[in-house]
Amino acid sequence: MAELHVELVAADRKVWSGAATIVVARTASGDTGIMPGHTPVLSVLETGPVTIRTTDQGTIVAAVHGGFISFADNKLSILAEIAELADEIDVARAERALENAKTDADSHAERRAEVRLLAAGGLKAHH
Repeated sequence: MAELHVELVAADRKVWSGAATIVVARTASGDTGIMPGHTPVLSVLETGPVTIRTTDQGTIVAAVHGGFISFADNKLSILAEIAELADEIDVARAERALENAKTDADSHAERRAEVRLLAAGGLKAHH
C-alpha cells in the first residue's frame, strides 16, 4: 500500500508524525485531500480541522489555526501556527471560549473555538 510521511508541527512543538494514506486539510483554495503520488503542493492553511488517516486504519484529527502545507516526494509537512490533537482539547473550555466569542462578537475567536470543538467531536459541522 502506498503511503505518505506526515509531519504536523506547531510553532512550539512537533504535534504528530507518521505514515498515512490520506490527509485532508483546509487551505486557501478549500478542503484539500493529499494522497500518495499527489502533485506537489504549497498552500496557506486556513483555520480548520486536519484529518489524517493512518496506515493502520486509525484517524488523527487536529484543530489547526493558520500556517502552511507542503507536499512533495510523498512527504507532507503541515506547519501550523497553533495545532492541537483532538484528545488534547478540553471540550468544556472550548465551549466556554465559543460562548465568550459570541458574546464579544469576535468572529476569529468564534471560528477558532468552533474548530477546536469540531476536532474534538463536540460540535457538528455546519455547511
